[in-house]
Amino acid sequence: MSVSEFDNYRPPEEPRRKRKGKGRRRASGSAFRRGGDGSREMPMVPEPEFTSYYGRPIVKAPPWEKEIGAYLFLGGLAGGSSILAFGAELTGRPLLRRNMRLAALTAASLGTVALVSDLGRPERFLHMMRTIKPTSPMSLGSWLLAYYATHAGVAAAAEVDRVTHAKLPLGPLRSVLRFVERPAAAGAAVTGAPLAAYTAVLLGDTAVPTWNAMHKDLPFVFVSSASMAAGGLAMLTTPVTETAPARTFALAGVAGELVAMHLMKERMDPVVVEPLEQGRPGTWLAWSERLALAGAAGTILGGRRRWVAALSGAALVTSSALTRFGVFQAGKDSVKDPKYTVEPQRNRLAKRRAAGIVDDSITTAG
Repeated sequence: MSVSEFDNYRPPEEPRRKRKGKGRRRASGSAFRRGGDGSREMPMVPEPEFTSYYGRPIVKAPPWEKEIGAYLFLGGLAGGSSILAFGAELTGRPLLRRNMRLAALTAASLGTVALVSDLGRPERFLHMMRTIKPTSPMSLGSWLLAYYATHAGVAAAAEVDRVTHAKLPLGPLRSVLRFVERPAAAGAAVTGAPLAAYTAVLLGDTAVPTWNAMHKDLPFVFVSSASMAAGGLAMLTTPVTETAPARTFALAGVAGELVAMHLMKERMDPVVVEPLEQGRPGTWLAWSERLALAGAAGTILGGRRRWVAALSGAALVTSSALTRFGVFQAGKDSVKDPKYTVEPQRNRLAKRRAAGIVDDSITTAG
């Protein structure tokens, strides 16, 4: 005999009505229709709900906080700035080159600080450099960041030495710095796009439902966002006489991000798109799109006026930051509700069955 407490469970019933008289006979079937005596039929199985064991999420969320969101943005800004700086070097725009080199090093340094802060102890970042694991986006990204920061630092050091009229205590190393300046700038520019994109690969490689569903398209969104941020920062900090390439760079980023984001949402399961359109992430991404369009309009119509260019650049930088933080927060929100894990799996299973795939290890006839 079972003594489980669940054996005593009975669906709730309405209280029975008192009879007005002992000998009074009820009309046939009337009580059943009214349900007053508790004998009416009731569903024994409740409606199914998406739940998990002990109320815990099905997928464990990564322990990343807002510092990683800042790292996503700063990495893209640094990479885009190095690309723009090298273009300025090739086209003879010294002010644009200087501002973008300094911006690249500053963004990379702040991004590294944010990453180390999230790790908790600085030595953990050094531990990540002890080995190279080709199958790990985190491992390759750490080495990519180190390689990029070294080259960006050399290029920025040469720029600082030039601004201070060779007053840095470099001694005989000054001639070496001048010699390696352009190769270092080229190395930073070559790794700028991978630096902006690898964080998207890192997010897509996780089991977080919304991030994982983005893994094919998110790199295009992040690279376009980096282009928009770098171009916007150049418009904000550099005179308009040298920002023609930056304006083109920013407009290309706006177009790329808007198109890539739209196509990405269309290709994703409609269920896992919800975190991108609801709550704080939805608000941030909606404002990101508005600011991108406003910044693009200002760049096209008044980008040759200093104050219009500055406002447009600020809008584009803010838009890029909101994109990164919105995508980051949407992924974290998607692990809180089990439906974002369960429903897409069921939908994928139904598609495989509809396609006639019923004899592999994933799909059965059902």
